[in-house]
Parts: sequence; structure tokens; C-alpha cells
Amino acid sequence: EFMHNSSWDNLRFVLAVADHGSVSGAARMLGVNHATVLRRVAAFEHEHGGAVFEKTLTGYRVLPDRANVIEAAREVENAMHSVDRLMHGVGASLRGQVRVSSTDSLSQLVLPDLVNQLQSVSNELQIELMSSNSHHDFSRMQADISVRPAVRLPDDLIGDSTANLAFGAYAAPTARPGWLNLTGPLARSAPAQWMAKNVDPEDVVAGADSFIVLREMALTGMGTTVLPIFVGDSVEGLRRISGLIPDIRVPVWVATFAELRERPRIRIVRERILAFLAERADFLGGKSS
Repeated sequence: EFMHNSSWDNLRFVLAVADHGSVSGAARMLGVNHATVLRRVAAFEHEHGGAVFEKTLTGYRVLPDRANVIEAAREVENAMHSVDRLMHGVGASLRGQVRVSSTDSLSQLVLPDLVNQLQSVSNELQIELMSSNSHHDFSRMQADISVRPAVRLPDDLIGDSTANLAFGAYAAPTARPGWLNLTGPLARSAPAQWMAKNVDPEDVVAGADSFIVLREMALTGMGTTVLPIFVGDSVEGLRRISGLIPDIRVPVWVATFAELRERPRIRIVRERILAFLAERADFLGGKSS
């Protein structure tokens, strides 16, 4: 049969090890023993002229210069499954892993619903949500798609935006005088730039590198801070102070590297994220949903 030649079988074993990071995990998924996985991976490496993995203390890691091999192999896997399903009269399915990097605020308060929606589209699609406020944590080796607010995209990324993130000033009713500063990766954000020009450093009483953490600090009453409106409005105990800061809005980009843009599962997931954010544009933009 088309899908059961030795090359395809060996490829399945390689991808299983890449997905699980271990031979034992791959063996469990494929329903075979440990030795079979090792034998099939060795056959693939022999057939294609070199090692794909390095063995580490924590398992098997794809060699950096073989990452493109694994990515290409995944597309072969998707194509093979699509052909097989179409030959049997069934629509092609989304398969494999897509790693989505986003901020902690979006990862905690917005994107879990998206992951749930995507799982209902295909139970063979695995979304890995990576929460970090640092743009530097998005790289070809770490994530496939970045969902981030930014005034503009870095030069090495391409993307689209269907929603803006709006910001407001928040404080507890009993808040003491002073401001909570935006530090770390947040120091490059649009509201942090406004604060740098308009808030006296002597009025800063504390700070944090996370809007979720700043929200919790503001709830204690220690000062006023700037938050995305969807973050500040998500808890009881904070009030939005109108007129204290200007109307600050930043596009939420759904971006990837040019070479990944048209890979089928990346393209489909990216389009789904854009549609999902468009549906929540009022929520993210500070209007009542």
C-alpha cells in the first residue's frame, strides 16, 4: 500500500521521537517496543546520511541543523495522511503540533478558548501554548506562530492583525499615591513609553514585568498602574481612572517566519487565530463585549 513502504514507516518513528523527546514515549504512542523505535530511527538516519537526534540527559533532542528536516518530514506526514484519507473519501485532517507563543495575559485570559476551539476542529492537532512576555523567546526552534501586541513587527516576521489592545489606568479605591512601573520586556511597550515621559521616577513605588502581576499588586492598594483594559476589567476591586492616560492602542499581531507562512497546518492555525481575535476585537479594544 502507498502508506506502508519502509521509508514512510521509518519516518513515522522519527517524528514520534521528535514529538515526545524520548524513545519510550514514541514506543508507547506507536504501540511497539523500545528496540523497534531505535532500529527504525537508525534505519532512517542510515538511509538519509546522518544523525537526526542527539541523546541528552533528559531525552532525545533534534540536532539544530536537522530542524528543517523534521519540519519537512512533518509536511510529508500531513500529505501522506491527506492522500490516504482522500483515497478513502474522507476530508484531509489537520495533524501534528503547532507551537503558539504569546504574552502571559493573552495566554491566561484569552487563548485557552482558542486552543479548545482548535481541538474541536481536529483531535489530531496538538497546540502548545508558550507563555512569555519576551519577544526574544520567539525563535524558529521554539515556536511556529507568535501572538503579540506590538507597534510594529520585527523585520524577520510577517503577520496580520485583526484586533487592537487598549490600555487604561487602574487603581484600587483605597490606593496610596504612586505608580507601579512596567519593567523587563514590558518596558518596551507603548504604555511604558508614555509613563517614561509623563511619570516622575520619584513617584514610582514598585514595578513588575507582567500585567497579571501588576494587576495583583494594584489590588493590594499600593499604587496606580497601566493595564490592558481586558486585564484590568477582569477582576473586582480595581477601578479604571478615566482621563489619566491618553488613548493607547496597539495592534495584536499574529506572526510567523516567512518560510513557515504557507505550510498547511501553520497557515490554517494562523487564519483561525486571526478570526478568533477578530471576534474578540471589542473585548480586547476595551469596549463592552
